[in-house]
Amino acid sequence: MGRAAVEVLEALGHRAVLPPGPVCCGLTWHSTGQLGVARRVLRRTLDTLAPALEAGLPVLGLEPSCTVMLREEAAELLPGDPRAALLAARVTTLAELVLTGDGWPFERLDLPAVTQFHCHQEAKGTTAADREVLERLGIAADVITAGCCGLAGNFGFEPGHWEVSRACADRELYPRLNAAPAALAHADGFSCRLQIVQGTAHRPLHLAQLLRLALRR
Repeated sequence: MGRAAVEVLEALGHRAVLPPGPVCCGLTWHSTGQLGVARRVLRRTLDTLAPALEAGLPVLGLEPSCTVMLREEAAELLPGDPRAALLAARVTTLAELVLTGDGWPFERLDLPAVTQFHCHQEAKGTTAADREVLERLGIAADVITAGCCGLAGNFGFEPGHWEVSRACADRELYPRLNAAPAALAHADGFSCRLQIVQGTAHRPLHLAQLLRLALRR
């Protein structure tokens, strides 16, 4: 996924720059109520990203849950740190970045796909840019409407949760994929992709990988 994203960025005329030190959105601790740890992790991330933020560089988020955390939750957790607000303004998704560029170096794929959008993106973001990119790629997206894939971050890994996790996937995600063996499986969330692998024969692709396919075609 990361390599695919770099290829796409370079095809659009961007230069991908990795952070000079460790960064984390803090979601791991935020989702389990460890807000003090989440704040410390976010401050370390802001320290690392400070030069890029001051230089006005966009911060690309490839994982929807991390993207929402950096764009929405960070400023709420660190209301007194102006860097958190600046980070929120700088964060962009891949679809948003692709659509704001001047060129379109991608060929049409003209393929069917079953698409699972991430819960965080649905709840605190938007899928409009992603849908537009898929449409321009010629991907006929059969979008899952039942909501969560069922894994829900660490939820599906905890004792006693497997039955609920599986039941969520069995509502729509698994039946749609199993009924469409020739279709692509598209999911940007790590949890969503893992859930698909656990219950179907599909190997899901991130949007970056779909765009790379369109480049190579």
